[in-house]
Amino acid sequence: MRKLMTKKALMTKICIPSIIFVVLLIWTIWGDTALTVSTIKISSNHIPDSFSGFRIAQISDLHNAQFGKNNIKLLELLSENEPDIIVITGDLVDAGHTNIKVAIDFVKEAVSIAPVYYITGNHEASLSQYDELKTGLEMIGVIVLEDKAIQLEQDNETITLIGLSDPNYTVKGDMYGEVPAMVRTKLNNLADTESSYIILLSHRPELFESYVSCNIDLVLSGHAHGGQFRLPFIGGLIAPDQGIFPKYDAGLFTNGSTNMIVSRGLGNSIIPIRFNNRPEVIVIELLNTDL
Repeated sequence: MRKLMTKKALMTKICIPSIIFVVLLIWTIWGDTALTVSTIKISSNHIPDSFSGFRIAQISDLHNAQFGKNNIKLLELLSENEPDIIVITGDLVDAGHTNIKVAIDFVKEAVSIAPVYYITGNHEASLSQYDELKTGLEMIGVIVLEDKAIQLEQDNETITLIGLSDPNYTVKGDMYGEVPAMVRTKLNNLADTESSYIILLSHRPELFESYVSCNIDLVLSGHAHGGQFRLPFIGGLIAPDQGIFPKYDAGLFTNGSTNMIVSRGLGNSIIPIRFNNRPEVIVIELLNTDL
């Protein structure tokens, strides 16, 4: 009897951890491709009346991933959320396994849903085929913003949309800490903070203090991949250019009048899997607080 109980206890000790492992494995594999939408409302009396209710869908860090054949699941999700514009905040392709055609085919369909605005990420900055990608995007009607500001207009009111090229185009690695000053200089030249609500597309969330110092109203960023592995009550574990337990891993961050939204992104790159970190599309809704 004692031997039987010992065998039973041993089997329990083996089976329970094995079951937990299998469940976690299945959940991780499912979560790696299970798309989700995060809706974030941004309220300000600085938002023009005609832009109250304006919806922006943010795609970030796709890294050539595909969700369904020809990205049909991702495209259906975008269409269902009826954005006024779609913004792509860098790393549309992956420098390690680049497929320009897959990227162009996806964006070609996205353009039929809403106007698309695109900025580069660090992967485009190290991509030998970037000129091919840029030309292809522009040919299908994408607005490529390389250190450029444009005006979006509705009912004779405007907001400013600024796009920054990834800093790696200018400074590789930032050994001497030049990037924050470089970004501030660019933004001071591009941003007219006196006359318009300003939305900045910039791949790098770790430069938040530079965006704040330039009085940007709203920043849409990515790059951190949500910290790759998300731990309960802690958040992301590791992110590029932020290291362990990154400060700006995902979601909404506020400093004074500046809001920054960091997308968890969609694809993977050097680390091929996520944990507790479903790929997301963010939908931002602008709201005028005076209405």
